[in-house]
Amino acid sequence: MEIELSIHHDGRNWVATDGDISIAAVTLDKLDRMVENELKSRGRLKSGIQTRVRMSFDIYTIPQWIRQYSQHYFNRVVVFEG
Repeated sequence: MEIELSIHHDGRNWVATDGDISIAAVTLDKLDRMVENELKSRGRLKSGIQTRVRMSFDIYTIPQWIRQYSQHYFNRVVVFEG
């Protein structure tokens, strides 16, 4: 199973969203744990099944002038066991 989230930094927290979910945390490690807990509470993590969560950086949150130097800031994949 695979889930797509958009990620950005708001100046204080890392924020992961998908339109239905919005989670913020000070560190990426805390964000991962909060995403895992949110997915469990919504029944989106199934027992015995790996779920890949792709977090694509929202480049529109960085200034226009710097976007020309990079296709993306960073993207990441976190795998959770249900």
